[in-house]
Amino acid sequence: MRFSVLDWFKDEKGKLTSKKINDVVIPCDTVILAIGQENSFPWVERDIGLEFDQWEVPVVDSVTYESTIQGVFFGGDAAFGPQNIIEAVEHGHQAAISIHKYCEKESLTDRLEYGMNLITAKMGIHEWSYSNDYGYENRFEVPTVPMNERFKDINIEVELGFEPGQFQEEVERCLNCDIQTDFAANLCIECDACIDICPVNCLMITDNDDEDNLRKKIKTPADNLEQDLFVSEDLPQTGRVMLKDEDVCIHCGLCAERCPTAAWDMKKFTLKVPYALDEANAIDVNATKKAV
Repeated sequence: MRFSVLDWFKDEKGKLTSKKINDVVIPCDTVILAIGQENSFPWVERDIGLEFDQWEVPVVDSVTYESTIQGVFFGGDAAFGPQNIIEAVEHGHQAAISIHKYCEKESLTDRLEYGMNLITAKMGIHEWSYSNDYGYENRFEVPTVPMNERFKDINIEVELGFEPGQFQEEVERCLNCDIQTDFAANLCIECDACIDICPVNCLMITDNDDEDNLRKKIKTPADNLEQDLFVSEDLPQTGRVMLKDEDVCIHCGLCAERCPTAAWDMKKFTLKVPYALDEANAIDVNATKKAV
């Protein structure tokens, strides 16, 4: 089987593209193609005003999901290339907003903003509404059917799944991504208890400085420049600041559990994403206000 060796790079517009640099031939007896599906739009006439990019997929606005023809919308892989099903569903929701606004003769870009909500997860001094025990266990490997047995039956289930006790322990390894740390600088007494107990060394109290220097002061240096560094307000005792590397934090809540003044808290994060029904309700509310 002949393969092309590609050199991937970003063009002047920042888009990932490739250039063929070589061919490689791998001897084999049988080839099973399992490369998914490609977009194919040969049935769309090229003279109707619908523009296509170099990948032969329609040019689509990333906010409204409208193509270069008014009233024609695309989403999913057909619009932005291979992504995952969650993003494709969201494309459908956002395209529905645009379709609703298009039918109502409204601006497609005048949309409700995303919102968020934070609610404390604390139920007592050392009690939380989520499991926050930090464990050092490694990830369990899912039991599978032995390789020599898999091809005896084309319908065989390869992954056998966890035993009841195994999956319960695996679930306990959840990092609670919806639980966020929240710091109140005015409550901090700079006792360093949170720094001492942090299992991943992502906290530090230090004098304020340039960001480059602050990133080096954390016990585990914050080297990921794409992740913003949390820098608190000046602390009341000494005027220093609390640092936190969000890229390393695992949201275990030990800092909040150890803090004697509740300066650290763990709060459940809820993202509020507007959908087509929300846009319609907003219009009804505005119309009612005008009528009144």
